Amino acid sequence: MCTNFIPTRNSVWVKSTFGAPLPSDYPAETYPGYTAPIVLKGRKSGKTACGLARFGLIPAWAKDEKIGRHTYNARSETVTAKPSFRSAWAKGQFALVLVDAFFEPNYETGKAVRWRIEATDRAPFAIAALWDRWVNPKGEPVVSFTMLTINADTHPVMRQFHKPADEKRTPVVISKEKYDAWLSSETIEAATFLSLGQMPNLLSRVDKN
Repeated sequence: MCTNFIPTRNSVWVKSTFGAPLPSDYPAETYPGYTAPIVLKGRKSGKTACGLARFGLIPAWAKDEKIGRHTYNARSETVTAKPSFRSAWAKGQFALVLVDAFFEPNYETGKAVRWRIEATDRAPFAIAALWDRWVNPKGEPVVSFTMLTINADTHPVMRQFHKPADEKRTPVVISKEKYDAWLSSETIEAATFLSLGQMPNLLSRVDKN
């Protein structure tokens, strides 16, 4: 699972990669309930946009926002069946979360030590996500998202994390040459992105902060 990440502030990279400006005024680190930048592509317009959304998906049918405390990650194996995610998946509401790094706990010392996971070139990268729009009791729209995850038992980096007896999981990192394909994909095509084989290389290191 991924519960904590650093959203990118590299506006030059966002503009050159997606042709859209990066929003401002969001936390330096993101946890469930915080806002962070994501990229969407309009199904009808074909236009790409970057905006802020809440980490922890709140489905359109939710009575309140509390469900978002438990929906920040979506297992790829069950995303089409889980009530919280299946509508967003069926509608092709795919997004990219723009990050500089994310964090996972390593237990090699017997205690949880926060490790930083980032691209080998230290550049920003994008994680596959689903988004949805919920209307709060005040009538205000709230856009939220969940990161898609897959099994990482055989991944050379991501198999190092979480408790020894726990299943190893990783967010799905999308290769930069496939950003548009993911955002534009149909549901059948989207499933092909959810595998270790399509992920770019990652570098892990202990976070000294």
